[in-house]
Amino acid sequence: MGLTEPSDSEALTPSGHGPDEASEVRSSASSTLMFAPWQSAVDEGFWHRMASFKLETQRLDEHPVPVSGFFAPCSHPQIPSHLQLLEESLPPDPGGSSSTSHSAVIGNRNKCPAPGTLYNTNTLESFTGMDRPSLLKSAALQIWEDIHSGKAEEDSNVLNRFLLISFADLKKWSFLYWFAFPAIVLTPSATVSSCTPVSMAFSEEESTGIRGACSEWRSTETTASSPFFLLHFTSDGAVNARPIRDWKVANEEGGKVISAYYDPYNRTYPGWPLRNFLALAVVRWEVTELRVLCYREKRGFLDPELSLVVDVELPKIPEWKVQGFIPKGVGWELNSRGKARPRIVHLAASMDPERAANQAADLNLKLMRWRLLPSLNIPLLSSTKCLLLGAGTLGCHVARNLLPWGIRHITFVDYGKVAMSNPCRQSLYNLEDCLNGGKPKAEAAVASLKRIGPVEARGLCMSIPMPGHSVGPAEVDSVLADCSRLKELVDEHDIVFLLTDTRESRWLPTLLCAAANKVAINAALGFDSFLVMRHGAGPAFLEPEISNSTEDEISAPTYDGRLGCYFCNDIVAPLDSTANRTLDQQCTVTRPGLAPLGAALAVEMAVSLLHHPRRIFAPAAQAVAITDATVEALGILPHQVRGFLAHYTQLVVTGAAFDKCTACSSIVVDEFKKRGMEFVLEVLNRPNYLEDLTGLTEMLAATQGLTLDWDDEDDEM
Repeated sequence: MGLTEPSDSEALTPSGHGPDEASEVRSSASSTLMFAPWQSAVDEGFWHRMASFKLETQRLDEHPVPVSGFFAPCSHPQIPSHLQLLEESLPPDPGGSSSTSHSAVIGNRNKCPAPGTLYNTNTLESFTGMDRPSLLKSAALQIWEDIHSGKAEEDSNVLNRFLLISFADLKKWSFLYWFAFPAIVLTPSATVSSCTPVSMAFSEEESTGIRGACSEWRSTETTASSPFFLLHFTSDGAVNARPIRDWKVANEEGGKVISAYYDPYNRTYPGWPLRNFLALAVVRWEVTELRVLCYREKRGFLDPELSLVVDVELPKIPEWKVQGFIPKGVGWELNSRGKARPRIVHLAASMDPERAANQAADLNLKLMRWRLLPSLNIPLLSSTKCLLLGAGTLGCHVARNLLPWGIRHITFVDYGKVAMSNPCRQSLYNLEDCLNGGKPKAEAAVASLKRIGPVEARGLCMSIPMPGHSVGPAEVDSVLADCSRLKELVDEHDIVFLLTDTRESRWLPTLLCAAANKVAINAALGFDSFLVMRHGAGPAFLEPEISNSTEDEISAPTYDGRLGCYFCNDIVAPLDSTANRTLDQQCTVTRPGLAPLGAALAVEMAVSLLHHPRRIFAPAAQAVAITDATVEALGILPHQVRGFLAHYTQLVVTGAAFDKCTACSSIVVDEFKKRGMEFVLEVLNRPNYLEDLTGLTEMLAATQGLTLDWDDEDDEM
């Protein structure tokens, strides 16, 4: 990976020393104080949380992020305690402030916090090219400044500061990372004059007092999360636990004072946290001798056999008093093989497949928000419910285009079965779906979607009652049930896609959407042309007040009247379009490339509408030059798009609502609201009823009496 070996001032040897100290250890191993290095452990939940944090909050930002590590004193003679990163180690809120910082985990004796800094890079090259010596030096300097300022005495957790550098490859769900536990090097080194278990260093009475004082410190809410403390042996024989800021006061009060700290290690020499504490003792207390209790536990109490008492002789370091002096630091962790290399974790194999699929499915959307579309509302898309009327060529392509937009709630309605001719054009079906008479399209489409990715889909095998298709007495109850069920579906969903084969099958859904003010997206195909349009708001609905939006914010030019529906350009009512038709007239015969184009535009129009501040009341924007600025991040929001594959052109068209429309006009919607399904039944059985009701019959009769007077002078033109 292009990583170089750490310099002498940054790596840890297995003995716990940097290479700069290794020779000294070998020459005087009996007296030089040795330290066992920290061991890190990262919970899988942290990586999942980090992936979410990277995608949702951090994005391309490479600024350092505050994190919290957690540890407890060693509680097993064979197993040391690790510094753990958990799911709550990262900042939870978008602002990046951590509510799980070390100051917020007060009172949890098993989760003593350690403040850390995360440097998460955007690329592998950035990770391998990081100036790690400078990072370690900077972190050690921060601890040095905390010691000099007195902050470390007020909040001893800062002595355990750590670094984490990482690169998250979210395509492969692998994480490359490297910990550093900065420690200030004493030069010359501290020496140890004795190191014995507590049971041998103190009398039984003193051991009992120490045990009680430590238990009180570990159990008190305000002190349990402070890893460094003092044990004050008073003149009357009592032992009290006190914060380290009381060092001078406790010594002035008389008696004996020793230091103590939560030791994560389990060996016969102290753990790594003691290093920075010794630097504090040299700088702040100016002592040359220090007795330290390495507190280790058994069943929640001091373990007198595992815990150590170390008598340390500290050097005098004159240069430490020179203003501006910067001491040397060590601290990069070795990997599991004892090499100075980063570690890597792969989570793809261990992830729950459904969770992995959800994460992967939304990855493109989250990346879009990083640079191109910060306003993309992913939660809105994931909660939007889409009703697809028709599971044929258009229905399959619309569903496939909804998935990458993060729309997961999809309902299919179709009465047909998968035929042998379908799979080559309808992308959700295969040959097995055609066998034994064919599976119901709605059910087969749902099964196919669920094989593709995470989706909450359902399929309903039901017909849509249509004008011109009369209903006999024996069918009335069934047809009315279908009408009622369709109304319920429209009410339950946010967007209705009209994708059926016939014009008349779109009439009832159009009426229901107009009555309920639901978004309707219509897509229709010809042989080499297509129409994609959104229906306007229902005639009885007024636009609510809009916050943070004015007419000036809408892309000009616009059309501010109520937009028309699929039937607003017609002057005749929809009738049976399949009777007395040849096979090519009964089927949707179209160029194969047309359906994907129309379906894609239908979905793009729906997503744009969801992100428009005026939603269903959004005015129609006309085509504008590509250089023109548009307010909406997804571009203009037209009323209709008409495409012509024969000459590869598209037109953006706007059509006003027709006051005599047989589907969305006030008179039709009002009659439906008044009479309900009885009105629908009459429309189905009386071919001319809608024309009579809306006044189209009178209008047509009036036009038939008109006489056109041609001007002969224009004939030559």
